[in-house]
Amino acid sequence: MGKIKVTTCEIEGLKVIEPTVFGDERGYFMETYNYNDFKEAGIPEVFVQDNQSMSKKGVLRGLHFQIQYPQDKLVRVVRGEVFDVAVDLREGSKTFGKWYGVRLSAENKKQFFIPKNFAHGFVVLSDEAEFCYKCTDFYHPNDEGGLSWKDPAIGVEWPLPEGMTEADLILSEKDTKWGSITEYKK
Repeated sequence: MGKIKVTTCEIEGLKVIEPTVFGDERGYFMETYNYNDFKEAGIPEVFVQDNQSMSKKGVLRGLHFQIQYPQDKLVRVVRGEVFDVAVDLREGSKTFGKWYGVRLSAENKKQFFIPKNFAHGFVVLSDEAEFCYKCTDFYHPNDEGGLSWKDPAIGVEWPLPEGMTEADLILSEKDTKWGSITEYKK
């Protein structure tokens, strides 16, 4: 029970995961994570921390990463919809600075595996979204790094929530101050 479909992305290491959903007139059941299934699919990482956040429409979080304690992440949405983005920060990677985005929603039940040394962020497209993610290392508050969500050197094509403009997006103070990938030093 619980087999998953894994789709590789244009950027090596990134994977979109679709769980098998068993539904009937009562509702549905799915395994959101099974170590054996993920290992068989080429994702053998061991997760040590689960996080969950709720954000309202137009909130943009990111682009974040941990500097000395990088984390692999497995992200999903349990309510609402987001556009989720990963940016390759791996030294020597042929796709360094490239980004990939995927819509994650409670409806499509997709998950996104983001390896270490990627910046990560998302924008909420629905009225609210609950976002869950597993990490392979603990959060270290003094180890935060970030990149500007609108860095032209990266060029993320963020979809805007219906009825909103870029000026309407809601960011934390720190997310308004991150620099360009051209200034990035590991």
